[in-house]
Order: sequence, then structure tokens, then C-alpha cells
Amino acid sequence: MSTPKTMFEKVWAAHEVVPESADTPAVIFIDLHLTHEVTSPQAFALLRKNKLRVRRPDLTFATMDHATPTRTEQVFGGAPITIDSAAKQIRQLEENCAAFGIELLGLQDSRRGIVHIIGPELGLTQPGHTIVCGDSHTSTHGAFGALAFGIGTTEVGHVFATQCLLQKKAKTFEIDVRGRLSVGVTPKDLILAIIGKVGVSGGTGHVFEYRGEAIRAMSMEQRMTVCNMSIEAGARPARRCLDCGARALENFADRRRREIRSQRHHRRCGARTDDHLRHQSRHGGADQRQHPRSQRRSGVRRGDEIYGAQRGRTDS
Repeated sequence: MSTPKTMFEKVWAAHEVVPESADTPAVIFIDLHLTHEVTSPQAFALLRKNKLRVRRPDLTFATMDHATPTRTEQVFGGAPITIDSAAKQIRQLEENCAAFGIELLGLQDSRRGIVHIIGPELGLTQPGHTIVCGDSHTSTHGAFGALAFGIGTTEVGHVFATQCLLQKKAKTFEIDVRGRLSVGVTPKDLILAIIGKVGVSGGTGHVFEYRGEAIRAMSMEQRMTVCNMSIEAGARPARRCLDCGARALENFADRRRREIRSQRHHRRCGARTDDHLRHQSRHGGADQRQHPRSQRRSGVRRGDEIYGAQRGRTDS
């Protein structure tokens, strides 16, 4: 009889290219590599130095995130970005993605957003996938049953070149949250309480696997909060067990589909409204920059189809 495995161990085994030995880490395949402007420049420079290409640009996705300006005129109005380091990082990512054939959500792309959020929004984050990004809070995707963790700049270059990663297999750490959260107690309160019990390094070298009634009762966004903050206890990857709510994932998908339909309707109506606002602006009327539609980050690349596929899943 085979030894029972946790979900982490099953996903790891399915992605292990070369097993770990006493002297070397394992080589695991990466299903999705998310990248942004801060931790990628040195990695791209490494590719150029060694005359390498990005191994799987189709599994690599980039977004402007960390160094983006918040002033409307710098994003939409053509005004220069005033922070030199941010402007340089943004320019480099634009050039690197164009040179290496990587899809990029640029500054004015309506789908652009926080790198941990666009994956679920666009249907890129999938249960059972391995996901990495040059950001410590990549464990957010674990809420969807993915094995996701942050990596360093050198590792970003390694994944660019090979679509694989050298990694020692982590130990598993089950966190069973029983009962229901009281009124006024949030998922952030829960994860802070967990960190208080295990310590800020209590999860080092482990994968947190969440289960229990309290986790099952959470929405997908709430589970994302718990997984996002798991790194604060030292646990690079964090997952909720897949038996803890395919129904919540389906509800998340249904809500996203409704939002998509609403966004498409607003975009169809928006062109006429924008023309009217531009006319007002030329004649001393309302300032176009006050119109929120010009700033809205909306739209989904292929979420309808991918989220629809999730509807066939049932609780284990």
C-alpha cells in the first residue's frame, strides 16, 4: 500500500524533473512564471550575457507593479515619471519583454494590477500548478490550490532560461483551524494569531497547508489574505487544501464573470462618455482626469473560459 500524501506532496511529485539527492536539490518544472519590473532587470542581463533565450515565454507573464506611479498624468497623460529609478525599471521591462517575446501588461493596460492579484483575475492561477515570482508574497496563489512561492533575482534568471527551478523539498506543516471566526474577526486577525503561536520563523523550511471549518467558510479573497501573510511566519509556500472549498472557488468565478460582463458594458458606453468629457475639457468644463473610467483597471484576458472549467469541480 502506498504512503498517503498531502496535496503539496502530490503536486511536488507531479512536477519533479530530477529528484533531490544528498548533495543536490531537486529540479522542479514551473507552470507559471510571473515577473515585474523590480526583480527582473538583472535576470534579463544574465540571459544576454550568456546569449540565452527565455525558454517558455508562453508560460511567462509580466506586469508593471512595484515601481508604477500613482499620479494619473504620469500614467495616462504623457507626463514623465518623476522618480528616475522607477522610470528606468519600467522602461527596462518594456524593452526586455519586447526583446524576449513576453506578454506584458503595460502602464495603460486596463488589466494591469498587483502581481499577486492579476493571476487569479486573468485565470492564470490554477489548482495544482507551480507558480513563482520575484516577490515574497507569491504564496497568495496557494489559496487556489497552487504551489506558489517567491524567488530571488538569480532564480528568476534560472526560470527564464530553463523553466525549471532548483529547490529542496520543504516539510509539511498542517494548520487545522476549527470552529468559526467570531463577528468582527477577520482573516488577517487569524493569520496574525497563527504567526503569534508559531513565531516569525516557525514556518521556515515548511509549506503551510490550511484546513478546517474556519478555512472552509472563507471566501477566496479571505483565503488569499491568509496565504499571502504566511511568509511572515517564514513559510514561503502556503496552500489551502483542495477539499476546503471548490464551492468557494466556483462562487469566486461566478462573481468574476458578472464583473466582466459589467466591465464590458461600461467600456461599450465609455467611449461616448469620454468624447463628451474631452469636449467639456476643451471648453472649460469638467476635467477629464476626474473621470474614473479612464483609470479603471478592468477586463480579463481569458478568465471566462478558464473559470468556467472550474465549475465541474466538486469538494473532495
